[in-house]
Amino acid sequence: MKGAHIVKHSVSIAGHQTSISLEEIFWDSLRQIAKERNMPMRGLIAEIDSGRQEQNLSSAIRVYILQDMQKRLLGAPRSQLTSLDY
Repeated sequence: MKGAHIVKHSVSIAGHQTSISLEEIFWDSLRQIAKERNMPMRGLIAEIDSGRQEQNLSSAIRVYILQDMQKRLLGAPRSQLTSLDY
């Protein structure tokens, strides 16, 4: 399946280095969302990280992307998507 290959990236969040493992398709989606929001990808990841609860960061990113796609399909304004939605 295209895009299903896991890719690991190291990022710095709040001064701490961490590794995130996501499927290629999720990295592509995350880049696109960050671009549309005119922010660096690390900024979007930090926003997602600050809003997550008990789930790990990779899961929180996947949920964020899924919610973004659902809201796009339903026609909700992008401004209604916040890191607190999940």
